[in-house]
Amino acid sequence: MSNGSTLSLPEIEDRIAIVRDNIRQLTEQAAAYSGAADEERNAQRIADQEEELKELLAQRDRLTKKKS
Repeated sequence: MSNGSTLSLPEIEDRIAIVRDNIRQLTEQAAAYSGAADEERNAQRIADQEEELKELLAQRDRLTKKKS
């Protein structure tokens, strides 16, 4: 996510919704699959999405504080 682009608040809100849905889907997939390689890959994908979500939430907080 940290590609240097500046997103508007609505764009950030859209991305937050998408990332939350991605995390939900990955969690469901992780529960459905078994095997160490699958579990490790899914855990990394979830961690990546959680990091992106953290960055988006921080961006949203900065934008909403500027408008206050």
